Amino acid sequence: MPTRDTSTEAGTPDVQTGEKSIATIATLRVGVKLYVYHENSKEHRLAEILSIQTRKGTPHYYVHYEEFNKRLDEWVPPTRLDLTKEVEWPRPDRPAKKPEKVAKASTPRETPTSATGRAQKRPRRGDSLGPGTPTLAQKSSNKKSRTSALADDDLVVQSETVGDVGTPEDEEVDEEPAETDPKAAAAARAASAKQNGTSGTPETFSKEHEIEKLRTSGSMTQSAHEISRVRNLSKLQIGKYEVEPWYFSPYPVEYTEEEIVFICEFCLSYFGEEKRFQRHRTKCTLLHPPGNEIYRDSTVSFFEIDGRRQRTWCRNLCLLSKCFLDHKTLYYDVDPFLFYIMTTRDEYGCHMIGYFSKEKESAEGYNVACILTLPQFQRHGYGKLLIAFSYELSKREGKLGSPEKPLSDLGLLGYRAYWQDTIVDLLLNNKGLETTIDELASMSAMTTQDVIHTLQNLNMLRYFKGQHVICLTDAILNQKQKQIEKQKIKGKRTLDPELIQWKPPVFTAANRTWNW
Repeated sequence: MPTRDTSTEAGTPDVQTGEKSIATIATLRVGVKLYVYHENSKEHRLAEILSIQTRKGTPHYYVHYEEFNKRLDEWVPPTRLDLTKEVEWPRPDRPAKKPEKVAKASTPRETPTSATGRAQKRPRRGDSLGPGTPTLAQKSSNKKSRTSALADDDLVVQSETVGDVGTPEDEEVDEEPAETDPKAAAAARAASAKQNGTSGTPETFSKEHEIEKLRTSGSMTQSAHEISRVRNLSKLQIGKYEVEPWYFSPYPVEYTEEEIVFICEFCLSYFGEEKRFQRHRTKCTLLHPPGNEIYRDSTVSFFEIDGRRQRTWCRNLCLLSKCFLDHKTLYYDVDPFLFYIMTTRDEYGCHMIGYFSKEKESAEGYNVACILTLPQFQRHGYGKLLIAFSYELSKREGKLGSPEKPLSDLGLLGYRAYWQDTIVDLLLNNKGLETTIDELASMSAMTTQDVIHTLQNLNMLRYFKGQHVICLTDAILNQKQKQIEKQKIKGKRTLDPELIQWKPPVFTAANRTWNW
């Protein structure tokens, strides 16, 4: 679909970038910030134009609302733009700094050296290099010793609140490294990234603050190219549901010009015209996902599908899931993965609710590579059911599992809720008994890192009388009681592990990798 940047057309006002002024339809361009009518909130909100397209002679603008998640970006017609207020023109890109030339090696007479023979660096203004300032090596050693003590100590389960006696948080140190060796610098950066990665967790956790942060955080993808991609499909019709996609998905370019893309809910084939879709439905004989049914109860069924045996179906599934997962980048190479599809049943067949995929052999021990509940089935308890099923398979395998990182924003919330429920239930069932983190991990099939992450987020891990203890606070117990009362009214979706008809598959080297 052609994209036109109207900023290059005649009539563009002679204004300095970064300034505010009145604009017209003809002068709008990519990067302009203006007020756009938001239909859900029924008010005008500040938004930035990310792309401009001409459809049937009328320009349409793809906008991102300030302080809103990227999934709420949308195409809007000119009638929803508020041009009575001043708009903010985009600021110019700063010129890239020229790389500094490497200075020649100085003689000992020119550069003062320390007793070790290394050049001394002059401290920057504001840096404190006195004896009270910890060095980076000391910080790493202290953090490592505290982590080791935390992992090895036995944890005592208590139901009463104990004093919050813990170690102070590490202070930020802004020092220049003493060594200039590229390999040493790369190792230091890698160690810093490992310490500041997903394993590092805050001491306190506020659900409201976390939801607000995830709502406004935007993309979870690690690729800057993926972030800049504009959502290319308008609407999807999946069975009896009409769904708006959230993100870009690499469907063929001709489907981006269609108002609605029709997707067969059984074989996941896609069509741009309703007539072609209806003709396909008269010929499609598939009534369930093309795999083995490994679980069935009164409400849901699970099917296991090998990506190597059902390449077309699994690729169509990845194309569909990419519409709702911003961090997912791989959709074509499906051979190394197993797909577990959750469905509901009626007289017409098995309708997909969601799925998760996992690697046939994961070097990192991940039990989930990608997980999704379709938007029309969200907020009905199916997400926790998918997560619970993945851990039940890990128990059958005799392994500890963890989802592949990074998680999407909704996936992170779902996993944290599941981890909290699982750990609190285990502690309540073993109340009065001494329990260690390794025992909690073994009973739940969660990794010890995820257990510690959850305990720290819930502020349940305390340092008391020389040892770390797990404290079931009054706030956690009250929240659990409210949840139980709510489940009595709305009900709770659960799995029966005895109904799982599955054993861990064994693959050869050829079955685990791409192979035509």
